[in-house]
Amino acid sequence: MRVRKAVFPAAGWGTRFLPATKAQPKEMLPLVDKPIIQYGVEEAVAAGIEQIIIITSTHKGAIEDHFDLNLELEHVLEEKGEIEKLRQVRHISNLAQLAYVRQKEQLGLGHAILMAKDLIGHEPFAVLLPDDVVIADRPAIGQLIHAYDRTHSSVVAVMQVPAAEVSRYGIVAAETDDSHLDGGRLRRMTAIVEKPKQKDAPSDLAVIGRYVLTPKIFDKLEQTQRGSGGEIQLTDAIEALMDEQPVYTYEFEGVRYDAGTTMGWLQATVEVALQRPDLGSDLRAHLLSLDL
Repeated sequence: MRVRKAVFPAAGWGTRFLPATKAQPKEMLPLVDKPIIQYGVEEAVAAGIEQIIIITSTHKGAIEDHFDLNLELEHVLEEKGEIEKLRQVRHISNLAQLAYVRQKEQLGLGHAILMAKDLIGHEPFAVLLPDDVVIADRPAIGQLIHAYDRTHSSVVAVMQVPAAEVSRYGIVAAETDDSHLDGGRLRRMTAIVEKPKQKDAPSDLAVIGRYVLTPKIFDKLEQTQRGSGGEIQLTDAIEALMDEQPVYTYEFEGVRYDAGTTMGWLQATVEVALQRPDLGSDLRAHLLSLDL
């Protein structure tokens, strides 16, 4: 069955960016001139996703407004002859079929994904965490979907991280599967540990915010006990899923930015802007002129 739907968990408070996120969602913070979440939505659409399901909360109305029609703004732009801006605004509201689900309590990533169960049904689906911005020639989630098409199993995006940073991530152990090599990027997961101490980490392969999951994950999420902070961890459900189905890891091609941290957001802003034909030359000249 084809992967047609993608879930975007976007209900968190964004406390790392306070006070900027006191009155606006962190997913709507601009990365150059587009909100962070739009990069992920465009990535999903480029990979063939037809329906976007965004998990929100009471303070996230700006996300819905952003992807909705704004006829008044379109009229103003048309009257002013701002045709390129008008095209950009219309493009946003025509990206995909969007649905929204309210997460009434912040009970972790696993719980957020579980909120989409009724809309997903019995289909495989993608998950994209908006904080993880991935710039790649091929959409990162598309690379995972391709791996799913070959394995018909859940696939989790991973990347190598420095040993000193393993305690910030879910860390996996994986082994080569001779039937599904894909240049060594695709491996069968044998273990997953949430934020291990450096000495306990099974590898330096960290899970980042791209997944393709089979609908069986919903059963595992419903059976997962709340862990630290009363949250339902997706990592625990994936570990349980491995007892019944193969789960694969995929070292994606591309550059990932953790736009959920201030430094990661700053790095992404600078590097994405440097790649822009309309901004790159001037920004590069400005950076070179600084007395650093």
